[in-house]
Amino acid sequence: MTLELLLIEDNEGDVEMTRRALRTAATECRVSVAGNGAQGLECLRREGRFAEAPRPDLILLDINMPRMDGKMFLSEIKADPAFKAIPVVMFTSSESPTDIRDCYERQASSYVVKPFEGALYAETVREVVRFWGQIAKLP
Repeated sequence: MTLELLLIEDNEGDVEMTRRALRTAATECRVSVAGNGAQGLECLRREGRFAEAPRPDLILLDINMPRMDGKMFLSEIKADPAFKAIPVVMFTSSESPTDIRDCYERQASSYVVKPFEGALYAETVREVVRFWGQIAKLP
């Protein structure tokens, strides 16, 4: 099974590190990238340049982004019956207890802090997709 992954991330370096990590993941992934929450909504709704985007099985979501941050995006999709069952993994550099609590209250599926070290970052990405692609049962 190929895991359809929507990565919502504004940092191009993190996007590239995530893509590199996924190339060596045990779970095959097809990745769509949105640079902020507003683009993430366009992707889910298949609007504009995302008209051909597949429905994601999993969303990796950063918090701090321009236009629409990750928390606003999370609230929007969890309030929408068409998208609320899609698992959302917060994948962010924030270790703030307030951010962690706030994201879980908004129904994040999990909260993962991005490691700064490259090899650990890659291993974390691979473990997240291994869990959601091979262990968890997705809707």
